[in-house]
Amino acid sequence: MPSPVLPVTSPQFSKPLSLVDPTSPNVLSSTMFLKPEMLDDPTTRLLISPRIQDESSVSMSPLLSRTSSFAGITSTTTSTTKFYQQRRRRIASESSLCSLSDGNGREQSFGHEVGEVASQTFVATSLSVKLLSYLGVGYRWILRFLALGCYTLMLLPGFIQVGYYYFFSRHVIRGIVYGEQPRNRLDLYLPKSSDGPKPVVAFITGGAWIIGYKAWGSLLGQQLSERDIIVACIDYRNFPQGTMSDMVADASQGISFVCNHIAEYGGDPNRIYLMGQSAGAHIAACVLVEQAIKEAGEGESTSWSLSQINAHFGLSGGYNLFNLVDYFHSRGLYRSVFLSIMEGEESLRRFSPEVVVQDPNLKNAFALLPPIILFHGTADYSIPVDASKNFAETLRGVGVRAESIVYEGKTHTDLFLQDPMRGGKDQMFEDLVAIIHADDLQAQAKDAVAPPRRRMVPEFMIRVARKVSPF
Repeated sequence: MPSPVLPVTSPQFSKPLSLVDPTSPNVLSSTMFLKPEMLDDPTTRLLISPRIQDESSVSMSPLLSRTSSFAGITSTTTSTTKFYQQRRRRIASESSLCSLSDGNGREQSFGHEVGEVASQTFVATSLSVKLLSYLGVGYRWILRFLALGCYTLMLLPGFIQVGYYYFFSRHVIRGIVYGEQPRNRLDLYLPKSSDGPKPVVAFITGGAWIIGYKAWGSLLGQQLSERDIIVACIDYRNFPQGTMSDMVADASQGISFVCNHIAEYGGDPNRIYLMGQSAGAHIAACVLVEQAIKEAGEGESTSWSLSQINAHFGLSGGYNLFNLVDYFHSRGLYRSVFLSIMEGEESLRRFSPEVVVQDPNLKNAFALLPPIILFHGTADYSIPVDASKNFAETLRGVGVRAESIVYEGKTHTDLFLQDPMRGGKDQMFEDLVAIIHADDLQAQAKDAVAPPRRRMVPEFMIRVARKVSPF
């Protein structure tokens, strides 16, 4: 039975390190965050598709003035660029039609699908090996690696079902190109019904800034699409392919694509929500803060607007790096690696949304932020629950509509994996859907009679997985 929810709300929101020691020998200079050989590693090359290599010169959506309506986008590119943009959209549309057609009409053969499964599995394995190479081979990580293997084994029945849905469902469109950089892809999870435009969740997955991958959002995408919600899982460059500024840039460009093109896939551009989990929640928060500063600046032009985002959901995220760098070091994400990801100690403030929003000179900018709802479990040992509580309190202090909802006894992975695989009623999921459907009486009526979600993994295996989880 789900644990009770302990809400911590703002009165006006009615809808449902410590500093790093600069003398530490582990601190890396900002000029050392990427080694030359990292820029040309095999994983990076594997992640660049032939289409991007062939069309690397194609420009993306033109920049818009922040005062422009996203419904009235105008292009100032040349006719040649227009041709290629139309060609790219045509390719995406053909992929959509292909994915939504019946088995006899699909252009991709079963053999091709199996090949893609193998390719994606290889990429995921390569990311995991790369993570271990950066964390080192000490006894602590040997034990964690063994725990991860046991954890995966216990949840394997659920992972197999999610993987089959991801690769073979006609309602999943994989690998839509949203930019020209490696990993600039997103996956779309479409509801079965096509009656009217659907609300949209743009999701940025976690992965310790090193192993983030769009397929990690498959379970969330599948279950939200069953409630008539489109989900766009945005991929982005990980370390060492890129550092924090690259991740923020990629996520922002992916959000721009969703805002400007989701109507082509049946989405409602007036009902777009942003969501991030763990490291993805931190990246999403950085994107919002950076976008607010851009929109408040004189002469700044952007390809999307904060006014297009109805709300932001942060799941198990961390938002003040000064409070987390030593904590992460104690848990194995070593200070030297973490500072390399964040582009050096001098960039910790820039990538700490909780700190940035307290700048009195930028108060007008942060008034543009959408409502922010932060979910967190009280038993989360990867990122303490206080990270969400403190950020929500700070946001309210500067006039942003913010709310933190904490779940008693829930760990870092309970809310994202174990509870959804358990089936039945998932309180965090129900809270999320209730907020998205708050102004849609018809959707609320459907939610009220929605059948309980089926169990994907036996309870005893979920309990074992929870006990051995390295997260």
